[in-house]
Amino acid sequence: MYHAVGTPVPDDIRLMYNIKPNVFRAHMEVLADLNAGRVVPLSQLPDVGISVTFDDGYRDNLEVAAPILERLSIPFTVFVTPGFIQSGNSIYLSVSALRDLANVPGVTIGAHGYTHRRLTDCDTNELRDELTSSRKWIEDIVGLPVTCMSYPHGAEDLRVREAVSKAGYTIAASSRSGINLSSCDPILLARTDIWAQDNASVFQAKIRGDWDWMAFRDK
Repeated sequence: MYHAVGTPVPDDIRLMYNIKPNVFRAHMEVLADLNAGRVVPLSQLPDVGISVTFDDGYRDNLEVAAPILERLSIPFTVFVTPGFIQSGNSIYLSVSALRDLANVPGVTIGAHGYTHRRLTDCDTNELRDELTSSRKWIEDIVGLPVTCMSYPHGAEDLRVREAVSKAGYTIAASSRSGINLSSCDPILLARTDIWAQDNASVFQAKIRGDWDWMAFRDK
């Protein structure tokens, strides 16, 4: 799980989520060196493999990350928040940039709530709107079905999970640490958080499983 690649992230007081472009490139070169078939689209999980995802929809996902990923033939998923795009803030994708991103080979566009609210704080109607309006808005822009999403702020519980499934999503990525076994719930996929301070050696350790102990911290 990544966020920004070269863009300061709002409220990121620990400076964890803005990874430098050269560090991101080093991470992706590590993935490219793995055996063929190990890096897969999110839609193929849970399976043997690794998927690359981004949350929020930063413009640098198109301008910085996508060229690196396309050159290395690495598929990836970007979860976007329509409210961020509509804000006009230049750190996020614009409508035209989102369309451009959707045309990059190997990309999947997913939803990340409409306003980035914690879904656990929403009442029933608000929750339905966050899930369905974000999906419809993105589909109208990119002209493709949106069947995957990630939970804003990682906020999820059983009620939210059921609403996500009812809204028609078949895959949802959480912020829970760990790996995804074949028996896992596809609406609650775990992800390994990659931080700005992670050099190539730390990244290798994370994808090797050395940091999977963090899954027990989240329980």
